Amino acid sequence: MIVQKDFGDYLSQAVEERHSLAAQASRRKGIGRARNYLLYAAFKPEHKWVYWRDVDIVENPPTVIEDLIKHDRDIIVPNIWFHRVGEDGKEIEGYKEYRTHRSYLNWMAYDDRKKRQKYLHKEVTLDGIGGVNIMVRAEVHRSGINFPCYAFENQADTEGFAAMAKRAGYGVWGLPNYVVWHIDTEEKEGNLKGKKEESVQGKKRYNLKGKKED
Repeated sequence: MIVQKDFGDYLSQAVEERHSLAAQASRRKGIGRARNYLLYAAFKPEHKWVYWRDVDIVENPPTVIEDLIKHDRDIIVPNIWFHRVGEDGKEIEGYKEYRTHRSYLNWMAYDDRKKRQKYLHKEVTLDGIGGVNIMVRAEVHRSGINFPCYAFENQADTEGFAAMAKRAGYGVWGLPNYVVWHIDTEEKEGNLKGKKEESVQGKKRYNLKGKKED
């Protein structure tokens, strides 16, 4: 059992420092390394799937594991939403100093909740993924595809994992209308004009396009 494994990297947990652009290269490489230690400590021969999940998810469908497995993809992720939007209504994504000019999964979801439900299992192919919620076919990890703690095609950790998997011929997929809610963070002040919204069923919620969901 792994109780603690920090590799001697004592990065400040102050939000401004932890999420600063300057900290990301070493931070993400360290996270990737930690994921690999966890994988090889917990992985068993009988495992058919590996499910990666952040501790700070606040809401998801109760059948999320079964739903992701049913897609029978090598790697698949749901859509992850927070509760902050930018001043112009656009999502807060990445760092202004390093623009990727990519299309993001959370922009592909339908605004209308009923339409999202209708197309809940619509799939799209992806080039990169985050680490909040990932379902991986065990074969992928057994083939040596892990979370690089070094630059692989200019990516590390989960982004590098997706790039490595695609290079090896595996598929990486996302579900734009299957939403999992991540807890809001404090690296930037919220942009909801002072309104406090919670990701709890029955409460008001906002998607990343700034549309209120009742």
